[in-house]
Amino acid sequence: MKIRTSVLALTTAALLSGCQNIDSASLMQSGAQAYQAYTLSDDQVKELSNKSCQQMDSEAQIAPANSEYQQRLNKIATALGDNINGTPANYKVYQTKDVNAWAMANGCIRVYSGLMDMMTDNEVEAVLGHEMGHVALGHTRKAMQVALTATAARTAASSAGGIIASLSQSQLGDVGEKLVNSQFSQTQESQADDYSYDLLKKRGIDPSGLATSFEKLAKLEADHQSSMFDDHPASAARAQHIRDRMAADGIK
Repeated sequence: MKIRTSVLALTTAALLSGCQNIDSASLMQSGAQAYQAYTLSDDQVKELSNKSCQQMDSEAQIAPANSEYQQRLNKIATALGDNINGTPANYKVYQTKDVNAWAMANGCIRVYSGLMDMMTDNEVEAVLGHEMGHVALGHTRKAMQVALTATAARTAASSAGGIIASLSQSQLGDVGEKLVNSQFSQTQESQADDYSYDLLKKRGIDPSGLATSFEKLAKLEADHQSSMFDDHPASAARAQHIRDRMAADGIK
């Protein structure tokens, strides 16, 4: 009960500060929606991920099945496996110069062609292993709750089907964008790095791609050409951590 009261108090305070023109009934509805967002079940998180990923796909230029990008990704997907903790994985390429990749709790895994252009297959495997780690370790679930709360706090829409059913297509896209751009803690990032390393070893994949991918990103960071790992631990330090693990495991 203390947790519930605190969440509702915080969301109500946020609404009061930015939505002075909403009447009290709408305000209470929005606060209730924000509370629902923080109490989503695993199945609801996957349902929202399905809808958000579908909306983002509809707004993106997806590489055709017979393209070189998708053929490369199919090979990478085979190496990484077809599921995240039992949830079927779905891999696609967004054709854009941006350097990025992400995954959602429903197994939706997306990588941008800009990242594939600068990295080897082994390095892409490592980056996607990291993103899969955020899902497997529950980081993405929490980020989705935060993203939905931010969207719910700006709407007083109601629906018999609950908060997810009340979201418009633009709001679903907004939730997805917030998730993609979410900032994980340094501890979470380090945990996802180690998850990727362990996954690569388990799948018989050379883990050195994790180190070299960070080294390439470190160069981009130095030139301010990428924001993929803004507020993450420094890429150079992350690369060294992986090389230290490799040395401890006798991997050259």
